Amino acid sequence: MGQGRVKQDMSNVLTHYRYLHSIPEPGFQEFKTADYLAGKLEEAGYKVTRNLAGSTGLAGEYDSGIPGPVVAIRADMDALTHVIDGQKTARHSCGHDAHSSMLLAVAEKVMAEGKIKKGKFKALFQPAEELGAGALKILESDIVDDVDYIIGMHIRPIQECPPGSAICELRYAAGCHFSALIRGRQAHGSKPHLGINPIDAATCAIAAVNAIHLDPRLSYSIKCTRFHADSGVFNSVPEYAEITFDMRAQDNPSMNELKEQAIRAIENGVAAIGATVEKFEFYTHFPAAEGFDRELTKIIRESAAAVVGEENTIPFFDTSGGEDFFCYPVKFPHIKAGFIGLGVGAEPCLHHQDMHFDTKYLENGVSIHEKVLERLLG
Repeated sequence: MGQGRVKQDMSNVLTHYRYLHSIPEPGFQEFKTADYLAGKLEEAGYKVTRNLAGSTGLAGEYDSGIPGPVVAIRADMDALTHVIDGQKTARHSCGHDAHSSMLLAVAEKVMAEGKIKKGKFKALFQPAEELGAGALKILESDIVDDVDYIIGMHIRPIQECPPGSAICELRYAAGCHFSALIRGRQAHGSKPHLGINPIDAATCAIAAVNAIHLDPRLSYSIKCTRFHADSGVFNSVPEYAEITFDMRAQDNPSMNELKEQAIRAIENGVAAIGATVEKFEFYTHFPAAEGFDRELTKIIRESAAAVVGEENTIPFFDTSGGEDFFCYPVKFPHIKAGFIGLGVGAEPCLHHQDMHFDTKYLENGVSIHEKVLERLLG
C-alpha cells in the first residue's frame, strides 16, 4: 500500500481549514469556531440550530421533504491545551479543525449541487470531545433523536494509516480517566511514626493496580499518569496524595471489569498502611466502538474505494485511542453507526504539540463523505 490518490474535485475545505486552524479553542469554549461554522451553514441554505443543550454545539439541517432516512455526520470542534514554554496554549494537535472543515465543505457541496434527493441530512458539530463530555452534552438535546445513521471521521497518524488511504471501520477502545484522593495523617518529618504517609499509601495503591490481570486474550492497559502530594514544606509528612490513572480496554465489558478491580486494588492498597481513599473522581469515559452497521460499513468501503482506490482501503483497524462519538449509538442502539479513519500523514503523533499533516488529503475526506451521502440520500 503506497501513497494513495488525492481527489481532484476541489471543495472549500482548505479555506475553512486555514481559518479554523488559526483560532484553536478548548472544549466548550469554541465560540469563534461555532460562529464561523454556523454562519457558513446559513449562507449555504441550512436551517441552523445553535447552542445545543446550552453548549457551543450546533447543527445544520436540510430536509428534502421526500421520505427517507435521517443521516447525521458528526465532526468535533475543540482544540487541546498544551503547556508550551511555561504557558497554556490551545492548539489543534488532534485534527478537529480538519474534521469540521471536511464536514462544512461537504455540506456546502451537496447543497449547492442538489445531491440530497430524499430524507434529511444533519451536519452535527460537537464541542468538547477531548473532555469526554461533548457527545453527552449534545445528547441532552433532541438533535439526534430521529437519526437513523450517524457517521464520524478522524484523521489518523501515519503509523496507523498511510497518506491517501482510508480505514473503513475504525474501532476505538473504551477509555477512562479517574483520580483517587488518598488521606493519610500529617506528621513532622522527624516523627514519621506519628503519621501515615499518603505517598507510601499511593505507591502501595499503584503497585496493587499494576498487579491487576484480566484475561490475556483481551487488549487492555491501566497506568498511573499523575501523582501529586505536598505538605507545603520539606520536613513534613503530608496529609493528602492524589493519583490519576488512564485506563483502556478494547470492549466495554472489559472496561467495567478493569474499573471494578482498580477501585478495589486502590482501596485495599492504601488500607495496608492505615490510609483511606477519601474520594474517587471520574473525569472522562469513552465507550468502546459499538453500533457498527454492516450495510453502512459496506457503503463506506465502496465510497472510500471510489475515492482513494481499492488498494488504499483498509477494511478495519483496532486502535487503543478513545472517541466519545460512540456515546451516540450506545444511547440509541437503533442508530446505525460508521466511523472512518483518514490517512493524511499525521506526524509525529496525535496530541503532540507539533502534530502536522499534509492537508491535500482532506479532499479525500470530503469526497468520501459526499459519496456516502449520495448512496444514502441521493
